[in-house]
Amino acid sequence: MYSTIMSTHDRLIEATRDLLWERGYVGTSPKAIQQRAEAGQGSMYHHFTGKPALALAAIRRTAGEMRAAAESALGGGGSAYARIEAYLRRERDVLRGCPVGRLTMDPDVIADEELRAPVEETLAWLCDRLAGIVQEGLDSGEFTGPLDPRDTAAAIVATVQGGYVLARASGSPAPFDTAVNGLLTLLTAARSARTAA
Repeated sequence: MYSTIMSTHDRLIEATRDLLWERGYVGTSPKAIQQRAEAGQGSMYHHFTGKPALALAAIRRTAGEMRAAAESALGGGGSAYARIEAYLRRERDVLRGCPVGRLTMDPDVIADEELRAPVEETLAWLCDRLAGIVQEGLDSGEFTGPLDPRDTAAAIVATVQGGYVLARASGSPAPFDTAVNGLLTLLTAARSARTAA
């Protein structure tokens, strides 16, 4: 299932990521991980102390990938609006949902402080990064009016996460796109006349 050049360590992490996505923490058994990774019990316990350590490594990798994908859009050139738009419109598997956001729906992940930490840190990082970009737009005069950077950042993250939910509920990416378009319309209204042109 995984690349033959992938190390056993990486196969175990990737298998755990897939299983967490498909079955949640409780449904991800050590035996299922070993079978999916094509690794023996000895290999698993050679690399990880147990399922919690492996789940933590998997969640950290998922969170790291989400940060990298977001930064790819947010760190590009252009205006604050253009960077936010690039983030909102970047390619996503909308019907699959957000791999980090979905972890917030797993009661066993959320109940465990150590497993929850990478999820919480990633969403906080995203809000901080977006708030900084909104503040850049305000400082440069691109955005005008009573636009609070932290509130706006939270609205952007909530739009994306809520868009995933709406899309999955309907079985179509259209509600996600509609939510993004609505948010961008609101941000366009906050742009100064000289930068919106």
